[in-house]
Amino acid sequence: MQSEKTNPDIFERLQSGEPIRLNDPEYHKINEVVHRTLKLSKKMNNADELETIRYYLGEIIGAKIDETTTIFTPFYTNFGKFISLGKNVFINHACSFLDMGGIVIEDDVLIGPKVNIITENHPSNPRDRKALITKSVTIKRNVWIGAGAIILPGVTIGENSIVAAGAVVSKDVPANTIVGGIPAKFIKSIEN
Repeated sequence: MQSEKTNPDIFERLQSGEPIRLNDPEYHKINEVVHRTLKLSKKMNNADELETIRYYLGEIIGAKIDETTTIFTPFYTNFGKFISLGKNVFINHACSFLDMGGIVIEDDVLIGPKVNIITENHPSNPRDRKALITKSVTIKRNVWIGAGAIILPGVTIGENSIVAAGAVVSKDVPANTIVGGIPAKFIKSIEN
């Protein structure tokens, strides 16, 4: 008996990096998540206690946020479903995570104010520009991302590394490295 092949749903296709177009028959599922996230984000950003902020962000991402993790509001995400947060993470004010491609933040990460982590992009062809292309971002253990840094799709930042304030990171950062500038370039190694 031949097994029936099933097509991956839109969320699996999003995380695989397949272009997703507005006319996709499952696009309404993305809109449903976005609508829910917007409602929960409003409650989270109006909360005045860290425990309540963690609760609402946990509802957005679909996982309990560890009590050692601190998020200062306002915090922005357009989707939220594909954010994974480790323990003892600190996220400062006014950060924005566009996570349709997936964002993994491991334990002991420090994220400065106004950091943008972006997993979403569009084709360069003007006729297909509204299509969505995603690539995941991974922030390894014990990373420090300085204020106003921008982390672009597909980037992995290695363990113990530092991204200088205002940097635009478009390529992977090796472990134990400091990078800075636009685009971010190697500054020096960190000795353990």
